[in-house]
Amino acid sequence: MQPDSKTRLLDAALRVVRTKGYTATRIEDLCAEAGVTKGSFFHHFKSKDELMLAAVAHWNAMTGGLFAQAPYHDLADPLDRLLAYLDFRKELLAGDLPDFTCFAGTITQEAYETRPEIVAACAGNIGGHARTLEADILEAMRKYGVTADWSAESLALHTQAVLQGAFVLAKAKGGASVAADSIDHLRRYLRLLFRRDSGNGSPEPKEN
Repeated sequence: MQPDSKTRLLDAALRVVRTKGYTATRIEDLCAEAGVTKGSFFHHFKSKDELMLAAVAHWNAMTGGLFAQAPYHDLADPLDRLLAYLDFRKELLAGDLPDFTCFAGTITQEAYETRPEIVAACAGNIGGHARTLEADILEAMRKYGVTADWSAESLALHTQAVLQGAFVLAKAKGGASVAADSIDHLRRYLRLLFRRDSGNGSPEPKEN
């Protein structure tokens, strides 16, 4: 069954913004992508900004469901889960740039000074995703005897900083390979971080 017109507009926002950018996206572009009239657009949303705010929530629901069901959660070792999370992120680098770059990150890069309400919602999306990694980081710190002047929260946010930067590099270079390299470097960093700072003699986590 075809999605209703409101859902088609929300899906269109995700595709068009990741293709054209937030500023260049027009209501006409969104209507054309969704296959709806302007009348239908204004029936559901008062403005482009109102649609974008709803689209951030739509993106949050979609990505939240995707990562909640991902197989890396099933691994017993917390560091293995973190490494497999990065492997999963690398697997998602498929298709064209608009297929794998981040909707919330794209808006934030363009509108951080001009659309504070939308950017706050984007920050909530990125920060909320980072928080899903904190429990695994804390468990890995305990298991591998890591004591440090950094927190699980800061490391979780660092993973997202690397990923968002990787998307920017992919856009600059016109392909996913540079983003994949960045994820590989982050993966190596996590292995070194927990091995080097570990004081309990635990064996090095296995390589996936």
